Amino acid sequence: MPQPSTQTHADPLLQPFALRHLSLRNRIVSTAHAPAYVEDGHPRDRYRLYHEEKAKGGLGLTIIGGSTNIAPDSPSVFGQLYAGDDSIIPWFQRLTDGVRSHGAAVMCQITHMGRRTAWDDGHWLPVASPSAVRERAHRAFPKTMEDADISRIIRQFADAALRVQRGGFDGIELLSHSHLLGQFLSPLVNQREDDYGGSLENRLRLTLQVLDAVREAVGPDFILGMRITGDELETGGLSADDCVQVAQTLANTGAVDFFNVLAGAPYDDLGLAGWVPPMGQPAGAHLSVAARIRHSVDVPILHAGGVADLATAREAVKNGWVDLIGMTRAHLADPHLVSKLKHGDEDRIRPCVGMGYCVDRVNQGKDALCGHNAATGREARFPQRFETAPQRQKVVVVGGGPAGLEAARICAARGHAVVLFEATDHLGGQIRLAAQGTTRRQIQGVADWLISEIDHLGVEVRTNCFAEADTVCAENPDLVVIATGGWPDAMAIPGGELALSSWDVLGGEARPTGDILLFDEAGDQAAGVCAQVLTHSAATVTMITPDRAIAHDLGPTNSAVVLRDLARAGVNFECFQDLVSIKHQGNRKQVQLRHVLTGEVTERVIDAVVVEAGSRPMDMVFHDLQAGSRNLGQLDQSAMIDGHSPFGVQNAEGSYMLARLGDAVASRNIHAALYDALRVCKDF
Repeated sequence: MPQPSTQTHADPLLQPFALRHLSLRNRIVSTAHAPAYVEDGHPRDRYRLYHEEKAKGGLGLTIIGGSTNIAPDSPSVFGQLYAGDDSIIPWFQRLTDGVRSHGAAVMCQITHMGRRTAWDDGHWLPVASPSAVRERAHRAFPKTMEDADISRIIRQFADAALRVQRGGFDGIELLSHSHLLGQFLSPLVNQREDDYGGSLENRLRLTLQVLDAVREAVGPDFILGMRITGDELETGGLSADDCVQVAQTLANTGAVDFFNVLAGAPYDDLGLAGWVPPMGQPAGAHLSVAARIRHSVDVPILHAGGVADLATAREAVKNGWVDLIGMTRAHLADPHLVSKLKHGDEDRIRPCVGMGYCVDRVNQGKDALCGHNAATGREARFPQRFETAPQRQKVVVVGGGPAGLEAARICAARGHAVVLFEATDHLGGQIRLAAQGTTRRQIQGVADWLISEIDHLGVEVRTNCFAEADTVCAENPDLVVIATGGWPDAMAIPGGELALSSWDVLGGEARPTGDILLFDEAGDQAAGVCAQVLTHSAATVTMITPDRAIAHDLGPTNSAVVLRDLARAGVNFECFQDLVSIKHQGNRKQVQLRHVLTGEVTERVIDAVVVEAGSRPMDMVFHDLQAGSRNLGQLDQSAMIDGHSPFGVQNAEGSYMLARLGDAVASRNIHAALYDALRVCKDF
């Protein structure tokens, strides 16, 4: 292990911090979130190993259990833990022992979600809320809580807190922001006329009662924090002044050891995007809100929300805006972030570029995965760092997009001699297209990091080289990785050849003017980026899809920001429309559209048609190389799933192993390309 850099000793992020009796080794925190790795509501091995990896990577504190539920009428809707009974305690104990063995502190967040959940899940109990005000994000029509509900939930908070303490945690965080306690505080939700409604003092009553009950349950020495709102940033909601008053009142109780300050009102998709910002949203936008609370109370302040880069984090701590800084998604991208910073390798940290793949997957009912670190969340089978291979071998990679770059990086990190062929004069593949426009341009950071890494690792790169079978075989390779990507897939309709592809637009080969029809068959990011670029040259852009929603496959934060920006640019949206045919009409185009529900066919005349329909594999060199390979180009799927080497000998006369990755297999996304590379290359 390299020694700590002397230049980092004065880094404010690396300074220890005393949170009462708990000594944190630095100021960097992975804040509470729900990666949806739960099993029966428990944090079992996958959940534990995910948090242990960050502890190995050097962070000061990890707060697990984002939105850990305390009661049956607060069911999990995005893969949260359940601390409403004692069965979770042994799993808590294994996790806390594991994390603490690597030098990090560990806490757990608990909550009652109030109206911010679903009634038709779990035990199908009515959703509880201070008032019968529906939240658009989670869509339930809630029950107005009775006094008996309030008493029961106070007791359930205390019981769950005691389970956290028995689980071996260093502390606990109560979640107020946007959940039940915060809903009682917010005038946007609380319309009660009893002792829990009306004045701010009344609206704060439940929070104080829960705080008292929890403190009594865990005793005076257990660390107790709260995630609170610093400003709802909504007309009629909690103002910054209201939130300062709330923080001061809570601090004056002496029961709270730290505040985790957030801002916004994530009551719809755009509100959620402001809270957990994807690309197209400003970084660290709410640090000033946290700083205002910091200067109003004598309680340590943690802030989480949109701080993914070390420069912003360092500035926040250095200037005293916060005491501790949350870098949660940054740790999904690189769980060894702190270790690299400590040892002078800050330039080698894999950056979080704000893809939002992690949070959007969770909100789509899937597990959290980092858009460009395929090992995160898969720690039981895939390493974040690679051991040197027992024998140095020759690896040829064909294609310099994300799959090829990742394959080259992993093989070089394993100690192999790697040469990468790229047909164009630049590396990055389709990432260069994806980074066009403004909303998504940060995605270029994925390619930039991979390119920097293969340069650091000594990969030989040959650009402007269209590699054919003879070119590859001349290198006498032991492994050949085909990562040539794909070409835009044309529409198999009459006149389909008259359409431009999204690649034509994003690559700069075409800039159509006038009235443009953009047909999106894929429902992902590409059409949105293309539409944004088209607005710079076109008079009108109409985006159509056969799906029931524009950007159908995007999660809530990305779709909200992408569609907001397109709407602001004047793009029109039409759903349920299929493209049937295109033909010339003078110097314009006549298109036929069919409504996919009614079958009704309509016609319109426009100036150009642009199509986004995914890609088809550009895999000719793969097929040319199959016969000479030892595995005939076949990969063992069971071995790949289990994290083992997928290569088996099917042709004893072959001279190399052969693999095909990413879009050279089928049109997918960046994560799939990187995951392919990891599974194929990690054991070679």
